[in-house]
Amino acid sequence: MSGRDIRAVILAGGRGARFWPLGRRSRPKQFLSITGPDPMLLDTVRRVRPVVPPRRLTLVADAAQTRAARKLLPRLPASCFLVEPEARNTAPALMLATARVWLDDPEAVVAVLPADHLIRDENRFRRVLRAAAEAAAREDALITFGVRPTYPATGYGYIRHDRCRGRRRSGVVFYPVLGFKEKPNLALADEYLASGDYAWNSGMFLWRAGVFAGKLERFAPGLVPAWKGMVEALRSKSQARLRAAFARAPALSIDYALMERAEGVLVADGDFGWSDVGAWSTLLEVWPRDARGNTSRGETLALESRGCLVWNPGRLTALVGVRDLIVVDAGDALLVCDASLDQKVKDVVEALERKKALRKYV
Repeated sequence: MSGRDIRAVILAGGRGARFWPLGRRSRPKQFLSITGPDPMLLDTVRRVRPVVPPRRLTLVADAAQTRAARKLLPRLPASCFLVEPEARNTAPALMLATARVWLDDPEAVVAVLPADHLIRDENRFRRVLRAAAEAAAREDALITFGVRPTYPATGYGYIRHDRCRGRRRSGVVFYPVLGFKEKPNLALADEYLASGDYAWNSGMFLWRAGVFAGKLERFAPGLVPAWKGMVEALRSKSQARLRAAFARAPALSIDYALMERAEGVLVADGDFGWSDVGAWSTLLEVWPRDARGNTSRGETLALESRGCLVWNPGRLTALVGVRDLIVVDAGDALLVCDASLDQKVKDVVEALERKKALRKYV
C-alpha cells in the first residue's frame, strides 16, 4: 500500500458522562487513564502512528478539549488540531474534517477513529486498517468495522451484512452492508446474535474525501449546503463563515446522517479486541479480576463479595457481602451503583446540571 495518502481523523470531543465522577466536563473520558497507565487519547494516537505519520493526523474537538489535547500531545504540529465551532455530534465534525482533507486532496483516504476506544490487539488492528484503507482507495465505498457480538448487547448499534458476498482486499474480507440498526431491546438483540448476520457498530469509518462528498450529494442532500459552506469557509479562512456553516449542519451522528442512508457501504470484521469502554462495567472485562470477579484500582479487601469494581487509589476500600457494585471515589464525589444500571450514571450528571448548587460536581 506504499504511496497511499491516508489521513487519520481522531474524534477527540465528547464528554463521557457515564464515567462520572472521575470524568468531568473539564476531564472527559478520552483524557482518563482508565484502560492503562496513559490517557485513552494518547493511546489512540500512538496506535495509529505506524500507519499515519503525525503530520497527517487531525484531532477534532471543541476549544477547551483542543487545549487539553495540545497539552497532552505537545509534539504534534498545531495544524493537527481542528477546533469545532461548537459541539454538534459527529456528522458536522466529520464533514468539517473531511472538507479540509478534500481541499488538500480529494483522493486521500480518511480514517475516522474515536479517541476513547480500547484495542487489545494493536498489530491486528493496523493490518485491518491498512486493508480497509486500500479498499477505500480502490472502491467508491464507505468502509466500516463491525465487531462480532458475544452477547445480546442492548447498548450498541448493529450492522446487518451479507456474509455470503464478501470480497477480499489485502487479506481482509469486506462484506456488503444491508442496513444499520439502532440500539435494540433485549429480544431483538437475541435475534441479532442468533442470526450471525449482525455485528456491533464500532464507530470507525474510512472513505476517500471525494467519495464522501459524492455520497452526501446522492444520499444526504440536506447536508450539502452545510458541506459547501464549510469548504468555502476553510478556503477563505473565515471563522465567521465557518461558524455559520457549522451551525447549518444538523446535530446528528454520522451513522444517522449518512451511513444508514447510503448505498455502497462495506464492513470488515473488527476482530482486534475492541471495546468502546462505554461505561464503568465494561472495565470488569479489562482490568484483572480476582477469583470472585472483583477488580479495583486502589487497595481493596473483598470479603464474600463478587463482581464488584472499585476505583479508589490511595485508600483502602473494604467490601463485605456485596455483589455487582461499582464504587468510584473521585475525592469530592462518590458513586455507588448497581453494575447493571451503570448506563444511568449519565442521568446523575443531567440531574446535577439541573441543580445550580450542584453543578460544580459536573
